[in-house]
Amino acid sequence: MSEQYLVKPGGRLGGRLSVPGDKSISHRALLLGALATGRSEVEGFLASEDCLATMAALRSMGVRIEREDHRVVVHGVGLHGLQAASMPLDLGNSGTAIRLLAGVLAGQRFDSELRGDASLMRRPMGRVAAPLNAMGARVETRDGCPPLTIRGGQALTGIDYTLPVASAQVKSALLLAGLYAEGVTTVRGSGTSRDHTERMLLSMGVELVVEDDGAIHLTPGTGPEAMDVRVPGDLSSAAFFLVGGCLAAEDELVIEGVGLNPTRLGVIGVLEAMGGEITVSNRHMEGREPVGDLHIRRSVLKGIEIPPEVVPLAIDEFPALFIAAAAAEGETRVTGAAELRHKESDRIATMVQGLRALGGDVEELPDGAIIRGGRRLQGGTVDSHGDHRVAMAFAMAALVADGPITIHDTDNVATSFPGFPGLARAAGLDLEVNSS
Repeated sequence: MSEQYLVKPGGRLGGRLSVPGDKSISHRALLLGALATGRSEVEGFLASEDCLATMAALRSMGVRIEREDHRVVVHGVGLHGLQAASMPLDLGNSGTAIRLLAGVLAGQRFDSELRGDASLMRRPMGRVAAPLNAMGARVETRDGCPPLTIRGGQALTGIDYTLPVASAQVKSALLLAGLYAEGVTTVRGSGTSRDHTERMLLSMGVELVVEDDGAIHLTPGTGPEAMDVRVPGDLSSAAFFLVGGCLAAEDELVIEGVGLNPTRLGVIGVLEAMGGEITVSNRHMEGREPVGDLHIRRSVLKGIEIPPEVVPLAIDEFPALFIAAAAAEGETRVTGAAELRHKESDRIATMVQGLRALGGDVEELPDGAIIRGGRRLQGGTVDSHGDHRVAMAFAMAALVADGPITIHDTDNVATSFPGFPGLARAAGLDLEVNSS
């Protein structure tokens, strides 16, 4: 049995809502809390399948973690306190978990094996294995994909590495491995990517320098020290309601307490460039992370050309942005986004197929798409290919469709956004969940 959404056309979004905690920060709070010495309390933890997979992996390596709903207490074991798991670590659907753990486990004394569900087992891991091996690790893949076999007991050495593609996951894996290396680990980017790992390492006392050009230098020997973390709402989850509000807000939709990390603001910038009316209030800091409330009004969107340099700042939000583009007047062009082909699904192909199934005018490019908006979407049936962000994006498409939309294979929405159907209904979407 698999789950599907039936979303009826029309609807108006409104009111005030809060989205679940940030997935990226929740993963890192668990991992770094486990590697610290002492007790770290995490408030606002995202209890999604992805983050719970990270929690289960850490528990299987001897870390005591207590959870009560969205509050988690991690009893850290220190950098060298992890123990060998009795079986392979199953990270489910989580690319973040498998890549970041690869960095941590590269520096351990024991062997490890990392695997996941069918989708994760197809995701590219050579991009993280190669630089870790250059540090002296022994990380083996199966034709560049999981399972990852990591041989323990290797002496790691810091390297100076330039990322061929902007990737927060690979960058974070190298920094985490750098905690175990001899000498400085330097990571240079090919563009901006999420910096949650750097912010949290700094907060936990690790000696880390970020230069103006984005180069990061980590010197091992200090930290991480246990600390309490308050996780803000996930902007990637809020993105669906940002788009929905621009398309069909009644008066005003307010999303409270959302993380506004500068490396994540691409989705807001793109929507504003398209004419989206989005304002921010109640700006404040939670630790080193900026937070605020988002106010969205119904907007007249227009097609734009999205600059390739913006793509890494909105990489997880493009399924939602494809829907905004389909509803906008004129043409939207996305290029420089080949990374979308290596997510939970090939998000370029999956979004193009889905939009065409609903009568959208879209042209697939090797590294993006051309979306010609200005026409109403029809009702129809869409296959999300098990991709949580694709499923939620097409749920919002019903706001501008002439008929109901059925979205197949929506089980994986729980990997990032448990409770999405209920929150979407509360905001004004006419959504039913069925089994098929």
